[in-house]
Amino acid sequence: MDFDAKLDVALARLHEEGRYRTFIDIERKQGQYPHAVWTTPEGEQKDITVWCGNDYLGMGQQPVVLDAMHEALEATGAGSGGTRNISGTTVYHKRLEAELSDLHAKEDALLFTSAYIANDATLSTLPRLFPGLIIYSDALNHASMIEGIRRNGGEKRIFKHNDLDDLRRVMAADDPAAPKLIAFESIYSMDGDFAPIEAICDIADEFGALTYLDEVHAVGMYGPRGGGIAERDGLMGRIDIINGTLAKAFGVMGGYIAASAKMCDAVRSYAPGFIFTTSIPPAVAAGAAASVAHLKTDQDLREQHQTQAKILKTRLRGLGLPIIDHGSHIVPLIVGDPVHTQKLSDMLLQDHGMYVQPINFPTVPRGTERLRFTPSPVHGPKEMDALVKALDALWSHCALNRAELAG
Repeated sequence: MDFDAKLDVALARLHEEGRYRTFIDIERKQGQYPHAVWTTPEGEQKDITVWCGNDYLGMGQQPVVLDAMHEALEATGAGSGGTRNISGTTVYHKRLEAELSDLHAKEDALLFTSAYIANDATLSTLPRLFPGLIIYSDALNHASMIEGIRRNGGEKRIFKHNDLDDLRRVMAADDPAAPKLIAFESIYSMDGDFAPIEAICDIADEFGALTYLDEVHAVGMYGPRGGGIAERDGLMGRIDIINGTLAKAFGVMGGYIAASAKMCDAVRSYAPGFIFTTSIPPAVAAGAAASVAHLKTDQDLREQHQTQAKILKTRLRGLGLPIIDHGSHIVPLIVGDPVHTQKLSDMLLQDHGMYVQPINFPTVPRGTERLRFTPSPVHGPKEMDALVKALDALWSHCALNRAELAG
């Protein structure tokens, strides 16, 4: 077989469909986020504003986080030195897990190298702990949840997105005695819509099911202490397993689950994705713990974040642009075609110094391609005015003229 030819065909297909992803070489500047420097393909350096980052609150440059990381780095060195089972558990890892279990009012928490791995490892392990387990998964769950459920070898059912009647229908069709788990997200990142958590918990109680909630796009940003949508709505006690990330609102890296002590202990003991992976560096754990602790008391930062998101949505709606607004901090602008979406992204970057990555299939359904903006407290009036002006000009002169965009 000509393996290179096969690779050429696969890559050419992405180019033809306008779905080929290009990495943008950017360098964040400490203390200046969302401003960064973009190195163009020609090697030229240009100042840009990042509008699609997941450092939702700017905590990646917060002094309390940086100070904690510097202190841990000086004390311990760079890496952890091993897996959690073999020399890779430090006081910094335990401190972070204590902060996370406290954040979610759970008995314990378990660290992973990313929230993707936390979802994959946990969901793929649960059927080993509960033989015959049936997992009921929302149709728009993240790829990490889908992969974990797919790999576990157990039974799964997909219910229509946020459709309580469909969830109840598929659960009612199964053996009442079978162990069951409902897996869903609190905020779905592509549309920014919320799950009906309380109603799903009611259905879980009705069928004796466990609940598994991904709060990746909510932790740090919602609730009086940043515990997420479940905390905001007073529902954390009804969720059995909460998944979260340290790489978005907390501004560092890593993922975790928070649950009962027995649940965390069982996952720790059985999940290959935990057992055989080197633990996150102590300095990263220290920075994350400082970030979690800080955000438990910084409600003002959360309010600033929501205000910025509301302002951007109001101004884009005023221009007549087709945004989706479910009341969260995520601002999707629907373009509806991969080529046109890439063109708009390119023009924003090259002509206006604004970086927003196009979102295409398979991340979103075909025909719903979009630019996804994530305004933060550090996107000030100057940055907001410049973005709105650029989008107004591009949409008026280019986005509605598909022939020009295609050219």
